[in-house]
Amino acid sequence: MERKVALLGIDAGNRYLIERWAAEGAMPALQSLLRKGLRGNTMSLPGLFTGATWPSFQTGVNPAKSGVYSWMQLAPGSYQPYRCLTGERLRRRPFWRYLSDAGRRVTILDVPLSGLTEGLNGVQTVEWGAHDAQYGFTTWPHALAREIEARFGRHPLHDICNGDRDTAGYVEFRDKLVRGIATRADITRHFVRRGDWNFLAQVWSESHCVGHQCWHIHDPSHPRHDAAQAREVGDPLKQVYVAIDAAIGEVLRALDDDTTVIVLASHGMGYKYGPQFLLEKILLALGVAAPASAPPPAAEARRIRDNFDPLLTWGWRHVPAALRELLQPIRAPLRDYMLPDRKPRPPLVNPAESKCFVVENNHAHGGIRVNLAGREPNGRIARGPDLDAFCADLTRDLLDIVDLDSGHRVVARVLRTDDLYRGEHRDLLPDLLVEWSSHAPISKIRLGSEKIGEIVGEYRFCRSGDHFPGGMFVATGPGIRPGTLEGTVSIMDFAPTFCRMLDVDLPDVDGRPIDELVTPAAVPLA
Repeated sequence: MERKVALLGIDAGNRYLIERWAAEGAMPALQSLLRKGLRGNTMSLPGLFTGATWPSFQTGVNPAKSGVYSWMQLAPGSYQPYRCLTGERLRRRPFWRYLSDAGRRVTILDVPLSGLTEGLNGVQTVEWGAHDAQYGFTTWPHALAREIEARFGRHPLHDICNGDRDTAGYVEFRDKLVRGIATRADITRHFVRRGDWNFLAQVWSESHCVGHQCWHIHDPSHPRHDAAQAREVGDPLKQVYVAIDAAIGEVLRALDDDTTVIVLASHGMGYKYGPQFLLEKILLALGVAAPASAPPPAAEARRIRDNFDPLLTWGWRHVPAALRELLQPIRAPLRDYMLPDRKPRPPLVNPAESKCFVVENNHAHGGIRVNLAGREPNGRIARGPDLDAFCADLTRDLLDIVDLDSGHRVVARVLRTDDLYRGEHRDLLPDLLVEWSSHAPISKIRLGSEKIGEIVGEYRFCRSGDHFPGGMFVATGPGIRPGTLEGTVSIMDFAPTFCRMLDVDLPDVDGRPIDELVTPAAVPLA
């Protein structure tokens, strides 16, 4: 009998909450899997994990080889950022292409940050509901999209997750996510029952959305927590996680007993931390970045947005509910205009005249690019001893910065990309990765050091949750022994594991097969 492997993913799921709620019985499907399966911890890519997790999961290689680490990256040979669409920019093929080319039938459903793999020996859906939408809903074969929409409809949450919400808005947001979770389970069971697959994957991205938007409702210690609102809404994270558990349970009941099942929480989620929004000001204060000569029109527009955004939010929260439906067509484009995720924030820094400058790396880690001679158009730092000395000095200065109110160090570590990643596309990445201290959620903050003096800022964007690098998996199936795996596996290990499980070679990867899943009965557990 041919081996069958099913991956069920929980995008950006907090492993501690999963374990706690499973142990309490609120997530019975995961409770059963954890009791009878093999459980292990996973780790994403240090310093780059937010945007690199799913591309590296797909390819089994680090971002210096895949070429993708963020939703916005720097165009080579310039100082201009561009929107990095993973399907077009990924320099390595996803593992399911290798499975398909080897004759294995694959069903790939909504793996985040994946492009459409045409000609696949099987089916694929891209973004039937997605946190990180890049393309909109599309499928292989192309006609499959019409079939899915006719049978199951669209995901209830059509638009970007980000938004300022009142209590009723959070209830509506939660309910749309829960309905989407259940329908995604129905879609998955539909393809499970067709039976024409050796490998099947489905990822629930609703956990990602709720973590970013609702962490402050879940966490009573969060600075934005409103106890009255929490009493009315409940705990949206728990409600969404419980719904995902129920969905996984439905899918498990549709699978044959001889199917190997892996449930993966790809990487973590917790409170929003770190003053990433002040990093340009920090570099200016340290004298390593040059200010933009004059605010460009886009920067002036951003200033207007920054000032108008709180007024729009306040006004919406105080508009009578009866008027909101009428005003929604006007508010939607205004809200879209306000969201910094839609357009890169105009820099305060002139990169061409600076020794270094900030590049997009999401928010959990700051990305700093050195203005390197021979790589940047107007490079100012030479490779070799000059670069080493510059990075060492900047690292020391960043580590000196403290939160003036708490006394805590603001920067936990500064990582050099060259110490972490090797590959033919290394020069697409930042050079320094600023790992912010996660001792407390970010709110109002006063930073200071001998060199920068005092810098004051207030974090106002709608996201109260952000990513942490650790995740987990649990696996069950023929020959897999219950227990806990020693050590931690990399997110890059899953692509070669899946291929090895189905007797397909995945060449030139950084990950390595997880032996306990590939040949489970032959490997003793500690």
